[in-house]
Amino acid sequence: MQSLALIENWPVPTAAAAVVHADGTVAGAHGPTGHRFPLASVTKPLAAYAALVAYEEGAVELDEPAGPDGSTVRHLLAHTSGLAFDEHRVTAPPGNRRLYSNAGFEVLGDHIAKATDIPFAEYLRQAVLEPLGMTSTTLDGSPAKDGVSTVDDLVRFAAEVQAPRLLDPRTVLEAMSVVHPGLSGVLPGYGHQKPNDWGLGFEIRDGKSPHWTGSASSPRTFGHFGQSGTFLWIDPDARAACVALTDRAFGPWAVESWPPFTDAVLAELRGRAH
Repeated sequence: MQSLALIENWPVPTAAAAVVHADGTVAGAHGPTGHRFPLASVTKPLAAYAALVAYEEGAVELDEPAGPDGSTVRHLLAHTSGLAFDEHRVTAPPGNRRLYSNAGFEVLGDHIAKATDIPFAEYLRQAVLEPLGMTSTTLDGSPAKDGVSTVDDLVRFAAEVQAPRLLDPRTVLEAMSVVHPGLSGVLPGYGHQKPNDWGLGFEIRDGKSPHWTGSASSPRTFGHFGQSGTFLWIDPDARAACVALTDRAFGPWAVESWPPFTDAVLAELRGRAH
């Protein structure tokens, strides 16, 4: 895909990207797709997927208590537990506001580790990474932000989310549907969004503006970006997903570069479909 070569123009030392269709075929790749990059918050969808495996295995229930008083596993996954961004401090009642929270994902990881009697990083490996052949991916710390992976591995994950084998497709549909509709909140790097829609561990594009995806991205697009200059989006209308990993921290360069890149990818996919 020619559009993927646009990463050459990004002001970053190293970048790699790929697009994978809903049927698992790779539409194109560019750059060192086997290079391991810190994921930052792109770790969260992987952690969320492991949590959903734990739910399907019966180790946890989505609506069982977890985190602050009144909060559940579902609240933690949807950033509505009321926990602060990076502190284990309650700043709102559960289900009241969309407070993007690394602390919430750390509490979630601890909750699953306790329920399964397996350290969360090991649970993630057994539940998600190993079955998908993601041999270059590790979690070395917080389930919110300490994953390290490659484009090649994340392509396998993006293919799984589009055509689930590890989870019931209905569970994935729930993960990409809005939890607690209508809640507003801050999308890190993009300011206050009203509403600030999220599913279970995945951010949902809907009508957010500004946003890190493209102007041509469908409202159903869901995924995550990371402060290490990384993103993964899945656009069900385009029947494709895109992964881009870099080694430069998120900043104005990304705000400027990512949407036109996504629009070029989507335009090329549309062109190929006709």
